[in-house]
Amino acid sequence: MDLGIKGKRALVCASSKGLGLGCAEALAAAGVDLVMNARGSEALEAEATRLRSEHGVDVQTVACDVTSVDGQEQVIKVAQDVDILVTNAGGPPPGLWSDWDRDDFIKALDSNMLTPIAFMKALLPGMMGKGWGRVVNITSQSVRAPIPALGLSNAARTGLTGYVAGTARQVAPKGVTINNLLPGIHTTDRADSLDGGVAAQKGISMDEARAERAATIPARRYGTREEFGAACAFLCSQHAGFIVGQNILLDGGATNMTM
Repeated sequence: MDLGIKGKRALVCASSKGLGLGCAEALAAAGVDLVMNARGSEALEAEATRLRSEHGVDVQTVACDVTSVDGQEQVIKVAQDVDILVTNAGGPPPGLWSDWDRDDFIKALDSNMLTPIAFMKALLPGMMGKGWGRVVNITSQSVRAPIPALGLSNAARTGLTGYVAGTARQVAPKGVTINNLLPGIHTTDRADSLDGGVAAQKGISMDEARAERAATIPARRYGTREEFGAACAFLCSQHAGFIVGQNILLDGGATNMTM
């Protein structure tokens, strides 16, 4: 399917690996020029070089921490005229409700709620001025069904979801859509970290920990970054202009709900 976005320009945050990279790959394959961001410059430059070579698109890179004000300013300066925004940031660490204090919650909010909001506030006006734009926020299945050990993520990402619900309806008349993609377990460093914690706690191997978790997913496997990227690219396409303010699960059926 021709996504109708060849020649558009996108900012993809945290895109040197994992789900962010999957989104960047799918957009580049559709002919979209990219602004890629990540904290580490080495992996970022390597992936940018590969995407330029494979797809013939223009790729600019900004290596920085987007959860900091300085990092946000650096990225926004380069990405000011983008048509597409994909926000993404790693989730806070797991734990018990009694483990976290105010500083932990502020850090989680900065990373998983306030940073995406800062990018939307900076870049939505340009999209609205052109009469076309797409925003996709990578959040988590936990906003639909909370994960007890991920209380920091549950709280921060649900706050972002509430912000998007209202904002998406306000910008839609200008041809701009905002939607959220809610990943379940995918083959990423985040999954490795969580599985490693389970393996250590139970005294089992990583393979055993993965097998246990995969068995809880109706699809009986983890998702791939390629699958996730394809879904993101569709939401960024010309064909998704009537999808507004939605929270779309990509979890292999793991979130057990009717609607």
